[in-house]
Amino acid sequence: MTFDRAHPETPAAPSDERASGSTFRLDGKTALISGAARGIGWGIAEALARAGAHVILNDIDAAALAERSRDLSARGLSHSLAAFDVSCEEAVVAAVQQAVETVGAVDVLVNNAGLQNRKGFLELSYAEWRRMLSVHLDGAYHLTRAVAPHMVARKHGRIIMIGSIATQSVKVPSTPYVAAKGALTALTRALAFELGPSGVTCNTISPGMTQTELTRALQDDPAYEKFIRERVPLQRWGTPADIAPAAVYLASDAGAFVNGANLVIDGGVLAML
Repeated sequence: MTFDRAHPETPAAPSDERASGSTFRLDGKTALISGAARGIGWGIAEALARAGAHVILNDIDAAALAERSRDLSARGLSHSLAAFDVSCEEAVVAAVQQAVETVGAVDVLVNNAGLQNRKGFLELSYAEWRRMLSVHLDGAYHLTRAVAPHMVARKHGRIIMIGSIATQSVKVPSTPYVAAKGALTALTRALAFELGPSGVTCNTISPGMTQTELTRALQDDPAYEKFIRERVPLQRWGTPADIAPAAVYLASDAGAFVNGANLVIDGGVLAML
């Protein structure tokens, strides 16, 4: 399937109808979401698909992707799968090229792929440090570097990084994770400056404590559950469904003038710290 799109020669402001529901629609757009087989990535992929986008789900777990495909197919939502490791530059370049050739140019890129390692810094090996950075940071670099030239050529694009409030307040040991997310947040601002004149926006979404596979150990910890009840003003964990609408907003015409922002979705926890 190929999408026909009309893109202006120079960046243009959308019409002043952005209060209407239609400006949150993504019909005719293609979105690539990394780490989309589970957690926040899956929540975002599902939301973008429901908003009308053709979503390309990436993950290293091909079996999990197949399961998500069955779910989307049952609901008639447009999608395709791309199983590859974002830390491998060759795999990323090949996958993006295939996407451009088969489903059309990528309009929206969500850099979400990641992993977690809660070892203390002094117990952390260099290999473990590098693995965290290679997925979170290098993965975002590889995907953005592969996709951005197409966006710049068409003078339109949306790049969304998934950060974390851990860059502002650390609760548990996660040094390489925090370092990687901090770098992504800084990269967002740099790309917003560089790519903005070409009509490409770049923003970060920084979730607070969210119920995903990566936080399972914390969810099962009574002490951490007590922290959630006492320190999060909404007194609960966040869910992928709490995060996903922000991605729809930033990807759509409704968010056309948002660039270089870090949108925190944390239930108010940073307001109390």
